[in-house]
Amino acid sequence: MPDFLASWPFWLVFVFLYLGATLRGQGTYWLGRVVTEQALRRTRPTGGWRLRAHAWLQGEGTERGIAAIRRWGLVVVPFSYLTVGFQTMVNAGAGVLRISWPRYSLVQVPGALAWAAIYSTIGFAVWEAALAAAAGSPWGLAGIAALAVVVVATVLVRRRHRAPGAADPALPPRETSSSARDVS
Repeated sequence: MPDFLASWPFWLVFVFLYLGATLRGQGTYWLGRVVTEQALRRTRPTGGWRLRAHAWLQGEGTERGIAAIRRWGLVVVPFSYLTVGFQTMVNAGAGVLRISWPRYSLVQVPGALAWAAIYSTIGFAVWEAALAAAAGSPWGLAGIAALAVVVVATVLVRRRHRAPGAADPALPPRETSSSARDVS
């Protein structure tokens, strides 16, 4: 557990982590909802953070979150809090799908409670133990290095196999006709 939380009483750590999980989930939901509405439908950025936001919201991760919600319904929202990474995809997907805020907030509560319970008890201890075991052993360090090599190689191979001049599927389609002047 982080040092600044270690001296707090359990209930205060739990409430702090619950509020953090809730605010993060709500922030990701609203980012997905508002940015999708405003950015994807009304703008066509050509660079910078706006283009990255477009690409992220139209990317594979958000699509996975949307697909999970469509397949399993809103029950996937609380269960996503038991995962790493998938939670962000699901919360953004709920926003992109424009799930009503009261319904989303209601199904988010059990997930945020479970996340706070895990991380206020064993979550940080398990994470720190895994890192210490990996970093304290030559095999652990080799495993971390191998994982980094695999990730970098995968990204490079995917980029290399993409046809030259082909459109990146994560980016919004480019306007090629006079409809680019559409003012909303």
